[in-house]
Amino acid sequence: MSRPPTFAPPPCTRARVLHTSRGDFAVLDASPPTAPRGTALLLPGFGGSKEDFIAMLEPLAAAGYRAVAVDGRGQYETDGTDRQETYAQGELARDVLAQTAALELGDGAVQLLGHSLGGLIARAAAILDPAPFRSLTLMSSGPAEVVEAQQIRLKILCDALATMSMDRVWEAMRAFDPPVEAETDGGEDLRRRWMRHRPAQLIATGRQLATEPDRVAEVAATGLPVHVISGERDDAWPVPQLDGMADRLGARRTRIGGAEHSPNTDRPEPTAAALVSFWDSL
Repeated sequence: MSRPPTFAPPPCTRARVLHTSRGDFAVLDASPPTAPRGTALLLPGFGGSKEDFIAMLEPLAAAGYRAVAVDGRGQYETDGTDRQETYAQGELARDVLAQTAALELGDGAVQLLGHSLGGLIARAAAILDPAPFRSLTLMSSGPAEVVEAQQIRLKILCDALATMSMDRVWEAMRAFDPPVEAETDGGEDLRRRWMRHRPAQLIATGRQLATEPDRVAEVAATGLPVHVISGERDDAWPVPQLDGMADRLGARRTRIGGAEHSPNTDRPEPTAAALVSFWDSL
């Protein structure tokens, strides 16, 4: 999961509830000082939340873009159920379409971005109905399932979530973190976020990451402009695999120097600049 530097939104941002036809979703809504040049909907990754984009909100707003970062169903401050079928990928994709409709911007207006798991959900929404979107950005999100080592980790985690409390699972995860990470990134904000996730959401989406089929041809068939952006290293999808996916999509490809699986938190300013450059080009 991404580790945001803070959970406090910048002054340009309003924490609010987005009311949709499929329920209410907690969002961070960042607005530029003048009329926006465009609007982006940002979907977080596995175990993450809207706060994963918090360090990019101010630079995006300063560049003239409204950015709406959302907690998906069962993530952090958005309610969910204890039934895993609620989090089937098709259901989460329909949530994204409902969120987009609730922005009331019309067809072809929203720049859709998903990080990691959020990228799989974003592309599922675009495949289901590309009409509302101006573009699709896949951030550190690959063509199919994650690498085998991550599949094993996800299975261990999902098995633990089925039998242990969220608190016990959190303590176990922290025990396996590298010592420096555990000391510097073990803040109460991260723990509180974890505790508010629905276990059923984590189990269902963890399995999606481990079993996702290759849907690159379906994404290409949408006709949407695509941007594939990542760090220069990635432990979920190898960077050469992301390069190959971009080639297959005819997509813009950006590697963020000094970043790994979460360029949104590792190097937020150059990541925001790359996003703005892509959106401006459209």
